[in-house]
Amino acid sequence: MRKENIIYGLRPVMEAIASGREIERLFIQTGLKGSLYHQLIQMAQERHTPYQYVPAGRLNRLTTGNHQGVVCFLSAIVYQPVESLLPALYEQGKSPFLLILDSITDVRNFGAIVRTAEGAGVDAIVIPAKGSAQIDADAVKTSAGALLKVPVHRSLNMHNTVVYLKNSGLRIIAASEKAGQPYHIPDYTVPVAIIMGSEEKGISKELLKLADGMVAIPLHGKIQSLNVAVAAGIILFEIAKQRSADD
Repeated sequence: MRKENIIYGLRPVMEAIASGREIERLFIQTGLKGSLYHQLIQMAQERHTPYQYVPAGRLNRLTTGNHQGVVCFLSAIVYQPVESLLPALYEQGKSPFLLILDSITDVRNFGAIVRTAEGAGVDAIVIPAKGSAQIDADAVKTSAGALLKVPVHRSLNMHNTVVYLKNSGLRIIAASEKAGQPYHIPDYTVPVAIIMGSEEKGISKELLKLADGMVAIPLHGKIQSLNVAVAAGIILFEIAKQRSADD
């Protein structure tokens, strides 16, 4: 993590949150007490800043400065609320095309997927506030700058966000190697959101239950799985192909 992306110390972090700076991660030492720490947590909750409690040792590894039990990392992008993104897409006469990344924590995979998504015409990307790759300068570089071009929504509650997308007319398609339907079968010209999960955990059961359908990429070799970035590229460009043919 680059030093210019880190802020530590109770008041400097509170000032960063109060000023509207986009906070990527906020770490608070476990067991801290006092009115200022309570005020910090209240500010984080009011501004939907993701935070977590961690041992002092972890903070000491992040910085050698006097962190007072509080360290935060600034985001390299400005997150966009899906509640304003989606209506804007409909107003433009578009059939929304969204990508939901569930627990993609590897920054190289994450950056590669975003780069591919931009090339395939994805309108916006949804990620969880916790359990996702950190969006910093390295992530932007890995995405070849695509993170600065594709709107990203950071969801504090993925279940609620996906329900909102469904209620807004999007068909939710989950990509899973366990699915029986090949990826090229569905009609992707309708408003759609594709869910991709991590290679380790896959898509959470909670999100799978919300999906309107599941698709898989047929494999013909002995290895029955693909790198998630490669799989995303195959499916996203199938969608792009269908939409180009429909124009």
